[in-house]
This record gives sequence, C-alpha cells and structure tokens, in this order.
Amino acid sequence: MQFKVLGPLQVKAGDSNTISAARLRTLLAVLLWRANQPLPADEIAELVWDGAPPSGAQDAIRALVMRLRRRLDTRAAARIVTRPPGYAIEISGDELDASLFEALTRQAGAAVRAGRWPETARTATAALADIPSQLLRDRWVPHLDQLQLQAVEWRVEADLHDGRHEQLIPQLRDLTARHPVREHFHGQLMLALYRCGRQAEALAAYQQARRALVDELGIEPGPGLRDLHERVLAGDPELLTPRTPPLAEGAPVSARPPLVPRQLPAAVRHFVGRGAELKSLSGLLTQEAETGGAVVISAISGTAGIGKTALAVHWAHQHSDRFPDGQLYVNLRGFDPAGLPLPPAAVVRRFLTALGVPARRIPADPDEQAALYRSELAGRRMLIVLDNARDAEQVRPLLPGAPGCLVLVTSRNQLVSLIALHGAVPLTLDLLTHDESRDLLVRRLGRERVMAEEQAVDDLIRACIRLPLALNLAAASAALQPGGPLSGLVDRLRDARRLLDALATRDDAADLRAVFSWSHHALSPEAARVFRLLGLHPGPDISLEATASLAALEPDHARRALDALTAAHLISEHAPGRYAFHDLLRAYAAEQAGARHTDAEQRDARQRVCDHYLHTASAADRLLHPHRPLLPLDAPAPGTRPQPLSDMATALAWFDTEHSNLLAAQRTAVVQAWHPAVWQLAWTLSTFHIRRGHRHDELACWKHALEDATRHPDPATRSRVHRFLGRAYADLNCHEDAIGHLYHALSLAEVQRDLTEQAHTHRTLAWAWERGGDVRQELHHATRALDLYRAVNQATWEADALHMVGWCTARVGNYDTARAQCQTALAVHREHRHSVGEADTLNSLGYIEHHTGHHQQAIDHYQQALALRRTIGNTYQSADTLDHLGHPHAALGQHEQARTIWRQALDLYQQQGRDHDAQRVQRQLSALTLPGLS
Repeated sequence: MQFKVLGPLQVKAGDSNTISAARLRTLLAVLLWRANQPLPADEIAELVWDGAPPSGAQDAIRALVMRLRRRLDTRAAARIVTRPPGYAIEISGDELDASLFEALTRQAGAAVRAGRWPETARTATAALADIPSQLLRDRWVPHLDQLQLQAVEWRVEADLHDGRHEQLIPQLRDLTARHPVREHFHGQLMLALYRCGRQAEALAAYQQARRALVDELGIEPGPGLRDLHERVLAGDPELLTPRTPPLAEGAPVSARPPLVPRQLPAAVRHFVGRGAELKSLSGLLTQEAETGGAVVISAISGTAGIGKTALAVHWAHQHSDRFPDGQLYVNLRGFDPAGLPLPPAAVVRRFLTALGVPARRIPADPDEQAALYRSELAGRRMLIVLDNARDAEQVRPLLPGAPGCLVLVTSRNQLVSLIALHGAVPLTLDLLTHDESRDLLVRRLGRERVMAEEQAVDDLIRACIRLPLALNLAAASAALQPGGPLSGLVDRLRDARRLLDALATRDDAADLRAVFSWSHHALSPEAARVFRLLGLHPGPDISLEATASLAALEPDHARRALDALTAAHLISEHAPGRYAFHDLLRAYAAEQAGARHTDAEQRDARQRVCDHYLHTASAADRLLHPHRPLLPLDAPAPGTRPQPLSDMATALAWFDTEHSNLLAAQRTAVVQAWHPAVWQLAWTLSTFHIRRGHRHDELACWKHALEDATRHPDPATRSRVHRFLGRAYADLNCHEDAIGHLYHALSLAEVQRDLTEQAHTHRTLAWAWERGGDVRQELHHATRALDLYRAVNQATWEADALHMVGWCTARVGNYDTARAQCQTALAVHREHRHSVGEADTLNSLGYIEHHTGHHQQAIDHYQQALALRRTIGNTYQSADTLDHLGHPHAALGQHEQARTIWRQALDLYQQQGRDHDAQRVQRQLSALTLPGLS
C-alpha cells in the first residue's frame, strides 16, 4: 500500500484512489502529516477548516471520517482508526512517499559524509521527485523544501566530484539568483567556474555573493566562503581536483557540512597505561558495526581522581576520525561541591546550539527540546562525551535516539540503570599499577631523577595510593623544586593532616588531602589565600579580573597568584585568561576557606565577586542598550574591581564569556538573600538574553527574581519582576502565564500609583496580546500606555506607545488615523535619533501605504526600515520587513522582485526557527507560481 502526498494526493491499494473533494483531501493530509499519532477532533477541525471550524466541529469531523473511509479502498479505509483522543491513520514509514523522500535525503547526506559520490548522485536525484503540493504547504512544504534544497546541494556536490563543472554552471547561476543568501550554492558556483578555467568569473561570483549577504542580511560572507575566495585568488591548484574523502582537512568549502562541532578538551599530555581499557573502548566500534550501527554507550566509572575523564578524552582523540560529523563534550558537574549539577535541559540547549540550531528554533518545552536534539543527531555519526555524570537520570535525556552515534559517560557512580535499560557497556577503572605509576613519574620528572631515588619513588607511589590525580599533583610539587630530594616530599605527605576523610579509597588508608595540603602549604601566603577563596567562587571558571575582585587584590598581584597556582597544577588555564579547578581541588579549597577564614571574610569575598559581575554587567548592558533607563546600583563592596569595557562588541563578548558565571552569581545572591542583586542581575542580563536568544535563561533568571522578591516587601520591585517574567513567558509563547504575571504587575503598580511602571506594563501587555492574537486588547493597553507616558512626559517612550497605537489602528482598518499617529511618532524618533523606534515606525507606515493602495510609497518605507534594521544588526525583524516588502511589489505586478524578497524572508524565518511565519511566506510564494528546480 502506498500513500502519495508529493504531487496529487493518491492512495494505492489495488486500484489507485485520487481524492477529489477538498475537505476529504485536507482531512487525509492532516492524518498523514501526523501518521500513527492520534489527533483530537477539534485540532483536526482547526486544520481542515483553516482556523475557522464550524460549530459542532466534532460531529462534522466524525461525518468526514466516515465519508473518507467510504471513498477509500477497504484495506486503506481500515488504516483510519478511532483512538483516544480522536483519530489516527496507521501506516509504516515506507508506505508514505514524504517519509521515503526524507529517508532518501538522509541517505544522500550519509553518502556525502562517507565520500560515496555515485550513491550521492543516485539518492539525491531520487529525492527530488515532484515536491510541491498545495495540501502540504501549511505544515510540510517548508520542511520538505529545505530538504529539497539540501538534496540539490548534495547532488551538485556529486556532479562536481564527477567533473561535470561546465554543465552545472547554468543551474548554479539560477540557484544563486533564487537563493542569494545560501552561501553553499555560491561556493559551488565559484568552484565550478574555477575548474572550467574561468578564474575571473569565479572571483566575480564571490563579489556578487558578498553584495547579496551585505545587502540582504547586513553580514559578511562566512569563513568557508572567504577561504575559498582566497584560494581562488591565489590560483590554488588543489581546487582543480576533487579531494577524497570530502571531509578531510583542506577539503573544498562546498564539500564541508555547515557546522561540525569539535568540543573535546585538550588531550592528556602524560597519559600512561590503561591498555586493556583502551582496547575495550575500541571494541565498541566493532560492536557498533556488528549491531547494524545501533547507538553504543560505555559507562566509565571509578572513584574521584582515578582518571575517567583522561581515559575518555585520550581515546576520543585517538579515534576522532571515526566520527566525521563531530564530537560533543560536556562536564555535567555531577559532583560539584556547590551541589549544582548541570540540568539535562541546559545541556540539550547547549548541544543544539553547537549543532547549529538557531535559538528561535528551540522550543520552550524540555521534552520537545530533547526530541529536537534527537532529530538533529539522526543520520549523523558523532561521538558524545558526557563527563562527570551524577546518575542515569542526568544522562538519559542526552542519549541519541538513532543509530550512528557512540556515547562515553563517566561517573563516580556505576549507573546501573543505564547499563540495565540502555545496554551500556560498563567499564570500571582501578588504580594504576605500580609500574604504570612509576612510568607516570618518569614522564613528569625525568628518568634520571626517578632512578636516583628509587626507594623514595616507591614510597611516594604508596603515599599517593597509585591514584593518577594524586600522583600528578605530587609530581608537580616535586617539579617546582628540581634540586630537592623526593624523600623530603614523602615525609611531608606522611605528616599532613587527613582532611579529606570522606574521599579516602577503600583500598588504602591514605587519602588525597595529604597531597592537596602539601601543595597548599608550599604556596606563598598570597597565592594560598587566592587558592582558598577561589573555592568560594560560584561559577565554573574565573577570569583574572574576577579573581582580583574576589581576593581584593591589584590585578598584577592576582596574576602572580594565578600563575603560581597554575604552575603547581592546583588550577588549570583551560583557555587564555580563564582558570578552572578539578572538582576535588575545588572542594578542598572551599573546605580550607571555611577552616581558615571567618564567616565575615567568606561573605565579603562572595559579595565582592558578585558585585564584580553585577557592576560589569550593568556597564555592558548600558553599551548594548544606551536608551534603557539607568539602573541605580549601590556602590560595590570595597576591593571590587569591575572590568572596564570599551564598546558594544566588547560588551557582547564579555557577556558571551561570563554568561554561566553571571547565572551562578545570581544563584549565589538568592542563597545569600542579597535581595536587590537578584533582580538587578536579571535586569542586566535581559538585553543580552533577548539579543542572543537565551529565552530559557531569561525565564529562569526572572523566576529566581520572583522567588526572591516574595521575601521582602518592596512592591515596586515585585511589580518590575512580574513584568519582566511576563515578558519572558510571552517570548516563549506561554500566553496564559504571561498575561497572569503582567496583570499582577499592573495591579501592584496601580496600588503604588507608579505611573511610569504602569505605562511600561501596559506597553508590555500590548505586546503580549499582539502575540496572543487579540487586537482589541492590544489596542486598549497601547492606548493606556500612551496616556501614561504623556502624563510622565517621556518623549521617546510616548513615541513608542503612539506608534504601537498607530500599528493597532492600522490593523483594524482605520488607515488615515494610523498614518497620522505613526508620522508623529516618526518625527519624534528622528529628533531623538532613536533608530530602533524609527525602524519600527517606518515598517508600520509601509503597511499602511500598502493597504491604502500607495504601493510605491510602501516600498520606500519598507526599504528605509530594512536599511535601519540591518544597520543595527536586527536580523530577526529584518525578516518581518522583507516579508512585508514583498506584498507591494506583488501588488504592482513586480512578481520577480516579490519572489526574490520572499525567498530571502523565507530563508531567514527558517534559520530562526519561525515555522509559522515560514509557512505563511511559502504560501505567498506558491501563489506566485514558483518554477520547479532543474
């Protein structure tokens, strides 16, 4: 049996059935779209009647289902079943042509990554069979269209590899014209021209691609296209011949996938032993082949400091070439001394970003995020290293759902349920042997020194209980005193207090605190103090500037202390200027801080570093959003040194680097009950979160702020917190939660008679109701915001609200009034050089002129708005303006211009994960009668 939706809707079961009635075709398409999943009748009705179902929709759907069953062959009709909460169609994956198309596209992708070019050409061509379908454009077509374009790229790649350069040039010129911001097609065109001896034309093609990207998106070409341009400019002879395999270093840009994450930490320098364990891990590759490519998991367990991470990372580097689609790595911090393991949802979002998923495509629901993560891994061959897991529950949402990937999990626990339920292969690490321990010391200290004091070396190995971390720390201490006898080090270890009793191994009475304490005691007083205070730092790593604040030191003194700690291997500089602890050392440092510093001294250190992050973030936020109200902050604690930032780019880079520490600083402020700092940190992060798309972190920050706000009586703070929390919920399309918090914020502001806060809240309510689709409520709140802004005499805020009123007025059809309101707002924005407000208002004026028949004026307004939004880097709203700009072109009969503009809008919407908008633009393109791909 076959169900065909690509082209005319058909069911083949014996004699073919072509469904003629429009409602029945739509009903069948809806059931096939969600094949094997029961859909409620009201949801089916919403789709069948295009958002306007009749009264008694459930009865109407029941009648439609009966009619559809009668129209189909009896075997096909039996596939439509009644299953709570509604109806479903039961089919297998090879019975639906759309599913076969997706499978063929995945096969083509796998062939590309493996360098199987004939198979690539065959499967990619098969996947390009007659895609457009009127029934599917609401839901399927944008997704299938992107798969089609991917198949085109892969088919062209195969043809380039076969030497069909001359024949491809006309098709590639057409593809670059119709998809001007898709860099891959430009790269393929440049390569084809260059291989045909047309170097000048290849260089001209690059300039055309650059103009398209700058004009349409306001960005320069990516590094891959720039690299290809430089190689063409230099006449690189290697470009003339296809390279095999396609993903080898130096491969042509057109053969590389858009994004291949390489997240493995640096390889371990002094790795020794573990031959049996390495062989066992390598056996997983054989097991994968024997099981048909099923997901293979290894659970590496062992005590703290045993070398689990070192083993996983060492093996991963040895076999990275077996995973051409990349390697993902995360430290799950399962045994973090602060008791804050990384939540799986946060890791899923981090991995989705690494896989190239735009922030706007990441759904709000954690289960949907995990499903998207599994979908992104499908068809890829990747290695995933999940380091330092607390338990199987932390790991389970991070496992792939399809064959092709290998997962290494390290944990101090055995993860029994992962082994039992997911077939993980257990691998338990033991201590190093005596010979392996000696080999490690030879590598660290040199053979001569070890042979000169063999008895002391044997004693040192026993004192360190053959634990790799302890041996490395002891070796580092000895290396810092190259002339000192090893016997002296052994004596000091024997006399050290046993402070880490809880971490003593079962095999020996010795423990790690002896090693740590000697390293600690060997430091200068200043470096030792910094070491202890670093144990109080809340985040995963720390900068020089934050260290200076934490310890109330001059930067030069802080740098000397960090250098000393790095030389002693008590901390590591994992990135230039970024320092981090091993978990055990962090725990020891924190314990020492508690033992040697008073409660007041510890509180002051935490206060200083929190103030460092807060005050630097406030300055960075000011650079990002200079028109935002100035946040009043108390003076930082004495000894705090906020980091100076010079411009917007520096501010964004600082936010990117310190984001995890800022979130951790807010959590510290919650625990310490530093009430203003909790909401102030959320405030300073808000602009950054919105621009970078960290919607989930934005929501989490304001949730913390709300929890904290309930502990103190300031209603103004509570109102502000509810307002921002409502906005965060609205941005994630959680409408009911958003409206509830916003009305609560409004009631608090009204009780306090705070007109400015009332105005801000009404304006946010208008925005939330616009997202909720209620123009009447939107206009009501926009009007109230305007009245209140006028009462407090704030010109730019008043202009924003006036524009919002004008926008609502236009959407209910009162264009003359709306035009006058928007023109007044535009004049104010221009007077105050408020580019964001000016662009918003010009966009609304374009809408008004288009809907009143003044199409050329509409084009002028939209183009001005588009130029401003590109100037300020607002790609998100540039897509909206492109969408709007196509309509007046279409109204003037300028279909080619409209088509080009809407394709640009479609590309941006799809990149941003705005599926509903992409579907709407796809319908607009279909109405212009899109030509098929050649």
